[in-house]
Amino acid sequence: MTLDIPTGTVRARDLGIPFDGEPGPWNAITDVPGLEVGYVTLVSDGPDAARTGVTAILPRGRDKAGMPCAAGVAVLNGNGELTGRSWIEEAGQFQTPVAITNSHAVGAVHRGVDRWLAEHDPATAAQWMLPVVGETWDGYLNSINADLVRPEHAIAALDAAASGPLAEGNVGGGTGMNCYGFKGGTGTASRIVRGGDASWTVGVLLQANFGSRHELRVGGHPLGRTSAAPNPMETTDWFEREVAGAGPAVPGAGSVIVVVATDAPLLPDQCRALARRVPLGLARTGTTGSHFSGDIFLAFSTANEGALASRMGVPTGTVQTLEHVSWGGIDAFYAAVVEAVEEAVLNALVAARDMVGRDGHASYALPHDEVRAAFA
Repeated sequence: MTLDIPTGTVRARDLGIPFDGEPGPWNAITDVPGLEVGYVTLVSDGPDAARTGVTAILPRGRDKAGMPCAAGVAVLNGNGELTGRSWIEEAGQFQTPVAITNSHAVGAVHRGVDRWLAEHDPATAAQWMLPVVGETWDGYLNSINADLVRPEHAIAALDAAASGPLAEGNVGGGTGMNCYGFKGGTGTASRIVRGGDASWTVGVLLQANFGSRHELRVGGHPLGRTSAAPNPMETTDWFEREVAGAGPAVPGAGSVIVVVATDAPLLPDQCRALARRVPLGLARTGTTGSHFSGDIFLAFSTANEGALASRMGVPTGTVQTLEHVSWGGIDAFYAAVVEAVEEAVLNALVAARDMVGRDGHASYALPHDEVRAAFA
């Protein structure tokens, strides 16, 4: 097991790709004050080769791990999983960490988050816990049925959570992922929203595992169609060998989990509205939303600390007050989501490195020289 393997410092902006909007100091979801992110990256060889991991997000940091956040969820295509979604839709909030892993490790990570929260916030754990765990499929590179991710890996990712700049690409839950027929993974970005004397941060972290090669557009350039990088995942050979009679792999199959965080005071419906803008940022990179892709998005606000309490035993008639951004001023936050999502996808692609996984399966990174040439 390795923790937080950095994959280099080159990001999409460094290759000349132009982006709209004003990023935060780290251009990462951790620009949202108090928010912390941790990774566990699992890479090992042998009969059950591991190319997987866990990404953990503490919306308010470890000292306030069980404090509720206003939240909303949106779905572009539902071939995926995000646990805790029913409660978010019911109550407009959640009060646990958020984790992302591979499709077959959701149960193990869910149990690990339960155990971690029981230790760090026993008052919340004594009533109920509904951890938010999302997934994308890494079975091309990873031995996905080998139970390689265990509850202790989720605990280690939460223990490693910190603020500051983040590693991207082949790290955490994104370790074994592929995007647009290139090596994909974890990506992040942020935007500053200003209004009068006030300013807020919108941060995005995503696990990119979606899109087919021909769809990819970078700053409007159809680089997927012209790239010289090999694309073995979208050939029929590996899939037909393993699943006899199933036919070729479907280009574009995969998933993307996107987490949007902000310190702006938002109502649950406003969080849901931000989540609904995520597909517009994804579309800037070319995807049309495959039927076999699980594209699920969570948005939450860390403002209104202490509100939205859902503990048992609160007296009937108790009234809470929440501040919120005026609906008339919400458009700037929509723009921030779209801009940050686009950049986070391209950061994931740029940070990722070539990877060979189980049974010799290979995934190749987006060539940096092709990107530089497009924007020279």
